[in-house]
Amino acid sequence: MAYSTCMRRVSQTLRRRQHLCPSSFNTVRCASGAAFFPGEPAAPSVKTAIPGPESQRVLKELSEVYDTHNVNMVADYKKSVGNYIADPDGNVLLDVFAQIASIPVGYNNPRLLEASKSSDVQSAFINRPALASFPQHDWLPILKDGLLAAAPKGLDKIYTSMTGSDANEMAYKAAFMWKRQQQRGAGTDFTADEMTSSMENRGPGAPNMSILSFKKGFHGRLFGSLSTTRSKTIHKLDIPAFDWPAAPFPELKYPLEDNAKHNREEEDRCLRATEDLILNHRSPPAAVVVEPIQSEGGDNHATPYFFRGLRALTQKHGLLLIVDEVQTGVGASGRFWAHDHWDLPSPPDMVTFSKKAQAAGFFYADPALRPAQPYRQFNTWMGDPMRALLFSAIYKEIKTHDLVKSTAAVGDYVYAGLSRLQDKYPGQVLNLRGKNTGTMIAFDSPRRDELLKKAKKEGVNMGGSGVNAVRLRPMLVFQQHHADIFLKTMDRLLRE
Repeated sequence: MAYSTCMRRVSQTLRRRQHLCPSSFNTVRCASGAAFFPGEPAAPSVKTAIPGPESQRVLKELSEVYDTHNVNMVADYKKSVGNYIADPDGNVLLDVFAQIASIPVGYNNPRLLEASKSSDVQSAFINRPALASFPQHDWLPILKDGLLAAAPKGLDKIYTSMTGSDANEMAYKAAFMWKRQQQRGAGTDFTADEMTSSMENRGPGAPNMSILSFKKGFHGRLFGSLSTTRSKTIHKLDIPAFDWPAAPFPELKYPLEDNAKHNREEEDRCLRATEDLILNHRSPPAAVVVEPIQSEGGDNHATPYFFRGLRALTQKHGLLLIVDEVQTGVGASGRFWAHDHWDLPSPPDMVTFSKKAQAAGFFYADPALRPAQPYRQFNTWMGDPMRALLFSAIYKEIKTHDLVKSTAAVGDYVYAGLSRLQDKYPGQVLNLRGKNTGTMIAFDSPRRDELLKKAKKEGVNMGGSGVNAVRLRPMLVFQQHHADIFLKTMDRLLRE
């Protein structure tokens, strides 16, 4: 069957399953009572244990040739719709984990299905170009129509890459090359010693520099990015690492309004420790990398005061600020980019992205972050034009339905609901955090793993992070009626 014919039949099937409500995503339900998203179930449906018999069969056979240790659940994506993920056993779950925060506008979104049928996507799919060496003739308009249209304020240039880890690796390389050129002087070429020593993995060609990150942070699992990851030991065991510094990230007390003095002192402490590492670490940093919310390390938050202080430190000491928005970007925080909450006096030097963008790379502004010589920021693919085209459709869907504003409102609704549960079940919902940050909400639970397991039996797929954090990572099409299902499920589980 032709690719376009297949996609057309999928789209037609979705339209037949339920009529499309003509109102916007901001309307919780149509007048008929049907959910907006075409074909989306009204509620979860759990028919078997998870994993059920068919899922167990799939896992058993798959494990013969593929590592299945990390499996959350086996999914049937052809039957997954909107906010609901299906499995091969006929179970349909409300998905508030969304492929680790990676699904932006719902499973089988009609606009994305329509975009997938375009000749542009088909050409990129079958003729995948090596973008750095053989960019397609319309690569610039593709970027301008999507990724660059969504660029953070003040950043008008882009490097595309394959994954979030890859995006951070490229940003680190850009920082190192920028720093050495600053030290070497504009227009100064490499010395013979630099060129020779680089091939022997020693200085001055392989200089003693670092990227400063934060304890409990996560930036990926490749070699450079892994050296800045400090979230879980299992990520790092047995892997050689660079001798790079990690500063303490603020450990705030909640609720924020009752602990303002302690939290300000804690953030000042962390800023002082960061400056000490900048000045005195044996591997001088070229840049500082930070997540707006430490997602994998426990959903740890800091206030805009801390991040503005961090920006001031990087400028004071001539370092670059890299903001890792791989998990926080593209609307989930109630702003398109989470660092917009900080009101920085000047933009970050680089912002990395992936996940909900369905593409990856980093934005920047300074032309000096583009090396003067070829093949320094280079690999075969340098991203994927098919994914960039998909992001254009995602961006249009977000703008058309004002999904960032909707996410901010739904996030406030969820936070208020969890706050009531915190009062109702003392000791069960701890350190509730994420107020005014869209649906990027988390709380600690003394029985976190049990909650996640029982929630799945109730038809809600959730995720955790850190030691005991329950975190929400729903899609931008998550609405109030989805939130009600989630909150009622949590109420039942906490009551047990």
